[in-house]
Amino acid sequence: MTTLTARALLLDMDGTIVNSDAVVERCWRGWADEHGLDGDEVMKVVHGRQGYATMAVLLPERPMELNHEDNRRMLAAETADVDGVVPVPGAPAFMAALAALPHALVTSADRALSDARMGAAGLPMPAVRVTAESVSASKPDPEGFLKGAAELGFAPADCVVFEDSEAGIAAGRAAGMRVVGVGPRAAAHGPDVAVADLTAVRVETDADGGIVLRITTD
Repeated sequence: MTTLTARALLLDMDGTIVNSDAVVERCWRGWADEHGLDGDEVMKVVHGRQGYATMAVLLPERPMELNHEDNRRMLAAETADVDGVVPVPGAPAFMAALAALPHALVTSADRALSDARMGAAGLPMPAVRVTAESVSASKPDPEGFLKGAAELGFAPADCVVFEDSEAGIAAGRAAGMRVVGVGPRAAAHGPDVAVADLTAVRVETDADGGIVLRITTD
């Protein structure tokens, strides 16, 4: 059992509280085919980043305006496709436990996509959310997590991030926050603690109203 204390939690969406892997696979493997890229190699880098940033990694010589154009098209396709979008195991109870506690969604999705996926998964939308429209740089830049902490009114050191991807974990660490890695991709990228899913996390509060996370690790 690992115990972490915090004043606020910052939650990534895809792969962390929402399992949207089926949609991501469909859309990004289709994009890979369009550009003559190996789908398996593309899937290694898509998680965590905004679409245009993923494209810049995969096609470094391509003009950025074309990446942004493709990104808009991909966002529309992903927003319209919620087949197979489900909560990560343990996410409904986890989100219910956070209802009265300081927390924010910090996602590389835009507002429309986050609405679609949180709705499809049946999860409540946090009152504070930082989406693609809110930042000037994609994860692994820490801007989104720093904005989330600021909107909640807490210092980075008082926040714990929940993330699943290499880019997201790097962003949380660059923000000066502790990171709980969630899911099969997370453990390899240096989170403070890693769990298979959110059934391993119990949320409690201390006498001062702080958040206490009881995390069961393998």
